[in-house]
Amino acid sequence: MLLAIDIGNSNVVCGLSENNHWTEQFRIHTVANKTSDEYEVIYRTLLQSRNIDLKQINKIVLSSVVPSLIFPIKEMIKKLFGQDPLILGPDLYPRLSIKIHNPYEIGTDLVANAVAAHNKYKGNCIVVDFGTALTFTAIKSDGDLLGVSIAPGLKTAMASLSRNTAKLPNVDISIPPSCIGKNTTHALQAGVVMGYKGLVQYLLQEITRELNGKTTVIATGGLSGIMLPIIDTFDHHEPMLTLDGLKIIGNQFYK
Repeated sequence: MLLAIDIGNSNVVCGLSENNHWTEQFRIHTVANKTSDEYEVIYRTLLQSRNIDLKQINKIVLSSVVPSLIFPIKEMIKKLFGQDPLILGPDLYPRLSIKIHNPYEIGTDLVANAVAAHNKYKGNCIVVDFGTALTFTAIKSDGDLLGVSIAPGLKTAMASLSRNTAKLPNVDISIPPSCIGKNTTHALQAGVVMGYKGLVQYLLQEITRELNGKTTVIATGGLSGIMLPIIDTFDHHEPMLTLDGLKIIGNQFYK
């Protein structure tokens, strides 16, 4: 059984795969100052509540965009499972199916996304990841990861408005009834959600033009489901894409 752990800025997302199929998924809030002992209690409780035998987990793959959490999570894994995880990073990149130009700059979650997209769809791909940051990762059909565009995520943008203005609240991210807000909540949703529709569509148009060929566009990330009804340029919705990439990498390196 393979355990994939993706440490993001907002959540730590985990998946259990058996016979190459996801059997369990769970997520917890990212807390950068938690200790390995605290994470051990959380993971032991989560796995035992699902009747998972810890001894059956023999492959563990870790990706993190929060450097301070790599060590405590690694220590938690050693205590709980008696093994070191495979940690996705620049040392592994030369052996992956994709080529990376800036290995020490790119987030490991984006690398996992690219591996999964290239493995599944082969041709030119753009992965749009709706997370704490909104990212667009461009992959050529030969596996060349050309680069990334990054914007603030929807919640990040909304929280920034609330934090930096005296009278604007932090409201839910949802589709407003109109682009002309009749109250503060709808006004914020119109500006952020509908504004981001335009941002996403324009960047996809320009990145597709630069890729110069038929391109598959994939949406992923925790907030992707909110935008799907109002953006018709996505070919696929892959909510497990990052974990899929980690699973592919884990199966390759644990052979």
